[in-house]
Amino acid sequence: MYKLVFLLALCCSITDVKAAISALRLSGEIKQGGLVLGKTQPNSQVMLDGKTLPVSKTGDFVFGFSRDDEKSHQLEIILPSGQKISKPLHPKKRQYKIQRIEGIAKKIMNPNPEAIARSKKDNQQVKKARQKNTPLTAFAQGFIPPSKGRITGVYGSQRVFNGVPKRPHFGLDYAGKTGTPIVAPADGIVSLFVPDMFYSGGTLIIDHGQGISSSFLHLSKSYVKMGDKVKKGEKIAEIGTTGRVTGPHLDWRVNWFDVRLDPALALKAKPIE
Repeated sequence: MYKLVFLLALCCSITDVKAAISALRLSGEIKQGGLVLGKTQPNSQVMLDGKTLPVSKTGDFVFGFSRDDEKSHQLEIILPSGQKISKPLHPKKRQYKIQRIEGIAKKIMNPNPEAIARSKKDNQQVKKARQKNTPLTAFAQGFIPPSKGRITGVYGSQRVFNGVPKRPHFGLDYAGKTGTPIVAPADGIVSLFVPDMFYSGGTLIIDHGQGISSSFLHLSKSYVKMGDKVKKGEKIAEIGTTGRVTGPHLDWRVNWFDVRLDPALALKAKPIE
């Protein structure tokens, strides 16, 4: 009798474990700058470090880690049945390329006040676009490269001018001639287009849902405008030399709200079937 009860309890335990595994699936790398796609049962509640994350009607959710994230995180799922699943997450630390340059002219190190004021206005527009929290689930389909050009700049790299660390590079740079086509890396809705921002020049932002957005900088031309719906692979813009650049290229960036993610890692996050 006791043996039967033990076997039944064991079977139930195995069943619970299998149910828990199927109720929480993740795609993407748990490391600094990583984008993570999640899938759970519809009508579940998902929390990261106690903060509730949006969950689609089909159970899709998403989150990510910043460039220098060294914290331990806790992902919690409460299924419709009331069952709780908890998973600790520890982003893997990365080494970034640091370039030290001396002898930079003071006028370059200290932009004029007008340029600073203009860039602040630009930043406000960009921040507003990246704060959108829409129910779109385009992020769940995964991403494709927006350009076929050679990669000339990577996420996380940083320059130190005259001993002063500058802001790290948060994008993936693709080389290309002015006029080279750029395609949408995923479905979405255009949340911003400004043709002449001070630093980033022609700047386009696409909302992919739940705080995930793509930004495209230094554009020479856009084929879309605010509010337009775009499809993955659709031509949306052209590479240019607008803004503060030394040559034509595309700077592609991916955000989770104000968390700057690595586009190269976003490309590795595959759709969850």
